[in-house]
Amino acid sequence: MSSPNGPHAGPSFLTVANPGFEQGKEGWTWTDGTGVATGRRNACLDAGRGREVGQVVTATGQGSYDVSAWIAAGGPRGAFLVRVNGAPAGEAAIANRSFYSRHTVSRIALRQGDRMEIVFSSGDAWVDVDDVMLSPAAPADPRISSSEPVLVEMFEWAKRKANSWVHLAGTVGPLDVDERNPGGSGTAAYAPSYWAGYAHRSGYYARDTAHQVVGAQILGLTEENKTMLGSFAVSAVAAHAYYPVWSYNFDARTYLRIDYGSADFFVREVPAPFELVEKTERAYRWSGDAFYVGDTMWDFCRHATTEFVEEHDQIKPNGVAEGTGQGIFAGAASYNESSGEQLVEAGDAFASQYRAFLAAAALASARGEGEQAARYAGQAAELRRYFHHSWVANQGAAMTRAYSLSGAALSGWGRENSWFMPMKRLLLPGPRNDAYLDYIDDMAEGAGKPVNIEAITYLPDTFFANDRDRQAWKWMRYVYDHRYDRHPVAAQGLNGDYPEVAFTLVSQAVEGLMGFCPDAPRTRVTTRSHLPGGIDWVRIDRIPVGDAHFDLRHDGTHRSELTNGTSKTYAWQARFPGDHRTVRTDGRPSASHRKILHGRVHTCVNVRVPPGGTATVEIVRDRPGPAPVT
Repeated sequence: MSSPNGPHAGPSFLTVANPGFEQGKEGWTWTDGTGVATGRRNACLDAGRGREVGQVVTATGQGSYDVSAWIAAGGPRGAFLVRVNGAPAGEAAIANRSFYSRHTVSRIALRQGDRMEIVFSSGDAWVDVDDVMLSPAAPADPRISSSEPVLVEMFEWAKRKANSWVHLAGTVGPLDVDERNPGGSGTAAYAPSYWAGYAHRSGYYARDTAHQVVGAQILGLTEENKTMLGSFAVSAVAAHAYYPVWSYNFDARTYLRIDYGSADFFVREVPAPFELVEKTERAYRWSGDAFYVGDTMWDFCRHATTEFVEEHDQIKPNGVAEGTGQGIFAGAASYNESSGEQLVEAGDAFASQYRAFLAAAALASARGEGEQAARYAGQAAELRRYFHHSWVANQGAAMTRAYSLSGAALSGWGRENSWFMPMKRLLLPGPRNDAYLDYIDDMAEGAGKPVNIEAITYLPDTFFANDRDRQAWKWMRYVYDHRYDRHPVAAQGLNGDYPEVAFTLVSQAVEGLMGFCPDAPRTRVTTRSHLPGGIDWVRIDRIPVGDAHFDLRHDGTHRSELTNGTSKTYAWQARFPGDHRTVRTDGRPSASHRKILHGRVHTCVNVRVPPGGTATVEIVRDRPGPAPVT
């Protein structure tokens, strides 16, 4: 299979000797004034010119790589350098921070026999270095241009940062590392995977993986997504009451010890299995890979939407999966772990279950199981009706967002169990949804603002899903603008060093701002510009879909241009907010039709775009219509 950026067989295997300095000076060269600290076992460079620690890695074949390291410094002018055959190939200035943060030199191209030298040097102050990591440069490299320079800067930062979290398959690394066990419990060869969770733990998490899947897909990390989603699928067995485990080591075989004690005692939260079903379907639409409709993934999706629901609907029987109200190791109803509430049913689990039924319907249809698809679609519709007629009450701050172990309906601010309901479009469009979105925005800006940045990364998704484009862009800016703030968990470093931040900014630019929604198995793509006022145009080239790519440009919300870089003719539906009578395709008048999408009128144009072809659709605002919601 070729990549969107040319043939890609994956880079040759490389390894850095002693990347965490646990073996002291082994594998590295050291000048005067450098050494290894006791205790943490990191490289230490005293202040002064010429203080260097370095290692030469000889390439065994062709490939492109990112080199990352955790670095702290007592002052400016330190440097992280990469040379190839003695010539400069990349450099990252070491930030003047006395605590560890992650630095990366990206896309170092190597050929067999090339000598890559990794060098850390101090300047006017001391420098500490730890945990050097090699990542394979992402197979896809989508490129952005825009009238908004902040967006260009944001996207470029996010894709580089996200790629720096990818493991080079076969790398031997530690297992079961966490804050209580920093030495881990041995080593193993890592599978194709990426960091999804705390950087000071040696594994990936169900919740984080679900939120990072689309960003990873846009970077071409298809094998990594298959490995990680597949690992969660095979863990959701009867012995686990059909919960997937909460976290895996990067070998994709062993459960992360801090979260797993036994089959009866492990971290589990009700929204996670449903989100993994939803993202299985999303990965299928992006990749077209039959893996996602194969028996292993389908068995997981089927169990998560049948036996899992049945087994976890005992306290308040109503077809809604429940938690126990007894904490995360007994099964929590919500992703909100900090509330202290004993929740049995929660808005984020309910909303995720609704989306899982819709995803299961689509996957069943792709498998040719039409009757099963219809049953799932019916279950989703019935669940939504029950939600509005029986489960939820009131609106705004008074709207129901959960039920407690005592049976009480809870309202007010619930963080995830608040914003997931409109994010998953469980709430019907209308006054209740609008009032709740206003409430979420007000709370997240004020007294209810989450302290952890990874929670805030859901807000752009929430507002894009509801055509609140101005607010969505505001929260993307917030996440990006606060990337250099300290994370509340000190060992995590900076906000921007939490992997979810970068992966979600990538997906929010493509699926959010650009409204790009592919369906590779059926050779279809839909677009809907979500550019807010103030962003005149955006173009993203080489967006990977299947084994090829698309280029997409939006001018405001009135003109879209799509280039098909695949080998197949694609059906493109270009959508525009509002009711517009005159539409032109490639400069000529064309037919259009109206659709109500989440309560709003859209003008839609269907175009067939051949391989290598480009089509442009533009609306002419020749009569008043509803103003686009921004």
